[in-house]
Amino acid sequence: MKKTPFVSLNTAREIAREIPTPFHLYDEAGIRKSVRALKAAFSWNPGFKEYFAVKATPNPYILSILKEEGCGVDCATYTELLLAQACGMSGKEVMFSSNVTPVEDMQKAYEMGAYINLDDASYVDFMEHSCGIPTSVCCRYNPGGSFSCGNTIMDMPRDSKYGMTEDQMAGVFTRLMKLGVKNFGIHALLASNAVGNEYYPEVAGKLFHLAVRLRNATGANISFVNLSGGIGVDYRPEQPQCDIAVVGAAVQQKYMQILAPEGMGDVAIFCELGRFLLAPHGHLVSTVLHQKHIYKTYIGLDACAANLMRPAMYGAYHHISVLGKEEAILDHVYDVVGGLCENNDKFAIDRSLPGVDIGDMLVIHDTGAHGFSMGYNYNGKLRSAEVLLREDGSFQKIRRAETPEDYFSTFDFSEFSF
Repeated sequence: MKKTPFVSLNTAREIAREIPTPFHLYDEAGIRKSVRALKAAFSWNPGFKEYFAVKATPNPYILSILKEEGCGVDCATYTELLLAQACGMSGKEVMFSSNVTPVEDMQKAYEMGAYINLDDASYVDFMEHSCGIPTSVCCRYNPGGSFSCGNTIMDMPRDSKYGMTEDQMAGVFTRLMKLGVKNFGIHALLASNAVGNEYYPEVAGKLFHLAVRLRNATGANISFVNLSGGIGVDYRPEQPQCDIAVVGAAVQQKYMQILAPEGMGDVAIFCELGRFLLAPHGHLVSTVLHQKHIYKTYIGLDACAANLMRPAMYGAYHHISVLGKEEAILDHVYDVVGGLCENNDKFAIDRSLPGVDIGDMLVIHDTGAHGFSMGYNYNGKLRSAEVLLREDGSFQKIRRAETPEDYFSTFDFSEFSF
């Protein structure tokens, strides 16, 4: 499937006159459309709720759009909890899924009335002594072994630091009931960026069977099953797209086969999608600064890995469009690079593109999740602005670019003279 930018060259230039490149740009209309499609796919479950993974795109303007669409948030740290609170989210609008958790983080989650998702059996004592025991608690499951979806191994839970064994969960449920917990949830994330329609139904089946076994073994009231995240996006044009309507129908089929006959037809379904909802609706917009011709031809951008870490860190593919040349023949081969003092600072290697000129504006696709949020300041590079393209075609700066003053703000220069 061809990838087409959601912003035109003229609009990008208009934004750049006010907000210089590089900047991360988000498409409000696309975000709302994806959330509504997700909710429609799971409308068969009255308790369904999406808890957006804040780590994917921690911006209050984005979170406010998601709140308007009925989403909650999934937080992992004290700071993310503060951000959720600033956006007016508290109580059961917040899922707190943390590991190696500091005391102040656990206390904040308890204070906000969030669902607390325990990562380890030892966290019962930790929670009791740090803040107290809420009436609803979730536990994270690790099945061990490898996880396969069809014939393809997706991940290796046995190597994951997250979650508990089934026996540990049963022990935790039993103990927590004695401490006054009335309702339980179960949670697992067994894959990341699973493209296609198979992952959610597969993990749902495993968690539904687990819910039945835990209910039978402990008598616990399991009120929700959290499928977490893991549904991916088609970073490459040739990849299949997830059809969320098909996914929702397949999860419903598992639900009716496994939970309903066991008298558990009132269990709510939760999810924590970040990448699926936001990645396709974000672009990193950059300007070509230099060309270099040695053994290869390099296109040098004003953006770098500090603006988008995934290609350098994972070798991840992100599609690239040259604005205004979307229909041009891809008759040149380039490495598209940034200016860090690291040779892995490459957005693309041996990428076929139309002829690129200095001053051209490039769009790096699918950066709406885990793009800006993974940025950093190596080499003194400063984080970029974030911009929201509104449904009416207007744009709004939703985070200013960092300045050198921001970079130096945590230093105490009182002992130095310049």
